[in-house]
Amino acid sequence: MEQLEQAEKFETMFREHGILAARAQLPRGESKTHCEECEEPIPEARRQAVKGCKHCVDCAELLQRKPAWQR
Repeated sequence: MEQLEQAEKFETMFREHGILAARAQLPRGESKTHCEECEEPIPEARRQAVKGCKHCVDCAELLQRKPAWQR
């Protein structure tokens, strides 16, 4: 039983670390008014919902599909 409890503690620790690491990569600061890729206006609703966004939805989706080494 002790091994199970220890395994659960490690799982919780790794999950929490993963959540913190993901949060650290989220955009911060003020959102751009125009997309850095296509220069189209970024809708106000997106700028409010995604703090620090730099891309419109279409460009953000395209960038997310590219492998990291191509970004």
